[in-house]
Amino acid sequence: MSTSSPEADTPVRCPDYPPVLGESRLLTDDELRASLEFTLRDWDRQSDLWLFGYGSLIWNPGLPTVEALRSKVHGYHRGLYLWSRVNRGTPEQPGLVLALDRGGSCTGMAFRLAAEGSMPHLEALWRREMPMGSYRPAWLPCVLADGRRVDALAFVMRRDVPSYTGKLRDDIIQTVLGCACGRYGTTFDYVSRTVHALRESGMPDRALEALLARCKPTV
Repeated sequence: MSTSSPEADTPVRCPDYPPVLGESRLLTDDELRASLEFTLRDWDRQSDLWLFGYGSLIWNPGLPTVEALRSKVHGYHRGLYLWSRVNRGTPEQPGLVLALDRGGSCTGMAFRLAAEGSMPHLEALWRREMPMGSYRPAWLPCVLADGRRVDALAFVMRRDVPSYTGKLRDDIIQTVLGCACGRYGTTFDYVSRTVHALRESGMPDRALEALLARCKPTV
């Protein structure tokens, strides 16, 4: 399920990387469907849905939206907390992707999806975001730029899975940015595009920008 890169055959030398994550398993179609149905259990199938994007969804939502607004959630912050063995890395050289973890607040984009015809797009979203079940889909109170308050679907980090990174040292992040590549491309491209999209949208993440500046690969 992953793509290779020229760096994939290059030995990686960094203490504590690659991490020992154990066997990886993709969720089956039935498991993905059950997760989606459970998340939507209280949806009346007639009201539009809101989705909170804090990473690649900002610059590549991948689904039609009726409305898109800057927004903010409280109680969670954005960080590179998830080892990616499919989308931005491989089991041998895991990449990193962003996740919402407890504490603080996070700015992002809120997307409104029309109720009619939304299920195929939500199923595609689940295949993209939940291949290994590392996130916990949750409805979070979200404050929109125009003052409205909505409950928006977001993907929150599960701390009980081996893919949860915790706080990583800069040398590990720099190594990952220099080598990890998965089916959707490199970790470096993912982080760079997210930093750019946040700044272009008028909500720069200065902590993520500083991390990228510190850990940008030297070659």
